Amino acid sequence: MLPPRSLDRAIERCVREEWGRILASLVKRLGDFQLAEDCLQDAVLVAMNTWAVKGLPKSPAGWLISVAWRKAIDRIRRSANFASKQGEIAYLMELDRVAEDKVEGFGDERLKMIFTCCHPALEEKTRVALTLRTLGGLSTEEIAMAFLDNVDAMSARLTRAKKKISATGIPYRVPEPNELAERLSSVLKVIYLIFNKGIERGDLSGEAIRLGRIIFDFMPEEPEVAGLLALMLIHDARRAARLDMTGAFVPLDAQNRSRWNWTKIEEGVALLRLAWGRGRIGPFQLQAAIHAVHGQAADWDETDWPEIVALYEVLYRAQPSPVVRINQSVAVSYAISVARGLAMLDEVAAGGALDRYQPYWAARADFLGRLGEAQLAKKSFEHAIELSENEPEREFLRCKASQLAARLVKPTS
Repeated sequence: MLPPRSLDRAIERCVREEWGRILASLVKRLGDFQLAEDCLQDAVLVAMNTWAVKGLPKSPAGWLISVAWRKAIDRIRRSANFASKQGEIAYLMELDRVAEDKVEGFGDERLKMIFTCCHPALEEKTRVALTLRTLGGLSTEEIAMAFLDNVDAMSARLTRAKKKISATGIPYRVPEPNELAERLSSVLKVIYLIFNKGIERGDLSGEAIRLGRIIFDFMPEEPEVAGLLALMLIHDARRAARLDMTGAFVPLDAQNRSRWNWTKIEEGVALLRLAWGRGRIGPFQLQAAIHAVHGQAADWDETDWPEIVALYEVLYRAQPSPVVRINQSVAVSYAISVARGLAMLDEVAAGGALDRYQPYWAARADFLGRLGEAQLAKKSFEHAIELSENEPEREFLRCKASQLAARLVKPTS
């Protein structure tokens, strides 16, 4: 018999929230990434059946870790190299004697797990996928969907990553102080990539913020850690206003600001002030500052566009990229003139590298439309629609293009 729907959801939520903490603890004790994950999956299957009948235990995490240990003992006993594993079995059996309600106090090993999953020896895409699997508890199917990948291909990628961690001896630990700066940069980048994926999926942005808080708790003195957390909080604060009741995309200038999460904005701005006080300004802090200018404006007309243009200029010097220039050109179109914004956009696109970049075509369509160049704007909208990856965005652009087309129809006398 299936469990009641509310209990079913409670079990799913519990497993999702505890997955990363439990897996990290198992990896530490078992010393084997794949074995730990396989045993945790087995324990979750047992839990789904047992908790549906008996209800949630006093300590779900302790219950899962205890069952996973027993599963590990069984697997090792059945393995071909049983004789060489006697020491491990004795150790696991000792752990098995730990009472479930005492397991609750196991240390938080997620930080070590983050640095292991984000090791530079792994490809960037693999780092993101592995972090989502191990820390976020997302299924392979969910991760494949986030990347628009084939499930089998994503499963193979994750398996290769875990084998590589084991075969190359990637250490399960927080890096030594002399390695930390280089490794931290990779970790922050992965967390921000997860957050950007979360713009399309709200649960992923929440997971990225949770990971950001773990890093911030560990390194509160590091300004770029605070900057990243501030950026994610301020950006995420507008999530509820990005879609209307029908699921249609709502641009920033048309958003109902009463739907913004002001608590998140205030927390983000406080973190940003803390970070800037350290005197080491980095790209995440600058992006957070740009979002903070939007977040602190009473409405669209009150936006301090010159301030945003200036912040983009500093960001471009720290992180020169066409993406930064495109965003700056939009700010210039409001701070100075649309023609200046379009000229900047043309300059960025002169090399032809942006032909398949949707934000470039969307910005160009907007500029041309505001300049009254309706036919040219229409062609740019068509490019932007073709390159868009999600339906709300495509529908928004179609609507803008239709409004523009209506202007081409001369009124009859």
